[in-house]
Amino acid sequence: MMRTPVDILNSALPFLYFITIWVYAQAFFADFPPAKKLKTPLLIIALTGHLTYIVLRTILFAHPPITTIFEIMSIIAFSITATYCWIEQRTGIKNTGFFILLLPFTFQAVSSLFIQDLSEVRPVLKSNLLGLHVTSAMLGFSAFAIAAVYGTLYLMLYHNLKVGRFGIIYQRLPNLEKLENMATFANISGFGFLTLAIVIGLIWLSKTFENVSYFDPKLVGTFFVWLVYGIGLTAKGIVGLQGRKIMILSIVGFLTSFFSLTIINIYFSGFHRFF
Repeated sequence: MMRTPVDILNSALPFLYFITIWVYAQAFFADFPPAKKLKTPLLIIALTGHLTYIVLRTILFAHPPITTIFEIMSIIAFSITATYCWIEQRTGIKNTGFFILLLPFTFQAVSSLFIQDLSEVRPVLKSNLLGLHVTSAMLGFSAFAIAAVYGTLYLMLYHNLKVGRFGIIYQRLPNLEKLENMATFANISGFGFLTLAIVIGLIWLSKTFENVSYFDPKLVGTFFVWLVYGIGLTAKGIVGLQGRKIMILSIVGFLTSFFSLTIINIYFSGFHRFF
């Protein structure tokens, strides 16, 4: 059977991500000059290839790729990569790519292994408005994931400084202030995307379901995540919450959003199931 471009890209994407991660690792751990020059172009190639894959899959199967958990995992991988690429270009700091890109590589590798071709799906899942809602939510989740990674790196660097350990982590990572600023930028971006996803989702629900419960566990969980980040960002702006406390909050907020996206979505939600 002849393989389609979608099949080829599905197989190629994990390798593209692996090569990109390897080059970022060479730049970070070995301080290899050619790797420093190649890492961002490779990131853009991987991101472009992934976007092409998503577009082609949408056209081929006539629905947004959000109908199974493995399609969702590919969207998450793309969203994390796109969000990181944006942050890298915005801040000019490129020393954290290895740690961030491990996430999309893992998500896409699992997706590529287990994803199936679905030509027949429920009509409700073919909505472009739903696709926009899910994409916004995934971009928000991805930004929160990146902020959690920055929070973890912050705590690692903080610990190393406290015990007087000035190894490669200290030498290569941005300083504590920059890591905190990058985490804050990611959290603000994630909060904005999540807000957009909530607004679009409420519009979609009102157009799609006649009798929908706004006390659905998924809706309650999403609003709780939104509230946690809203309170945290407000506290940072007004009260001046910063340092280790805001980094710990980033990690806790991400774990909360991950729980909402997975456990609540799969086992408790009435209409947020994609498979």
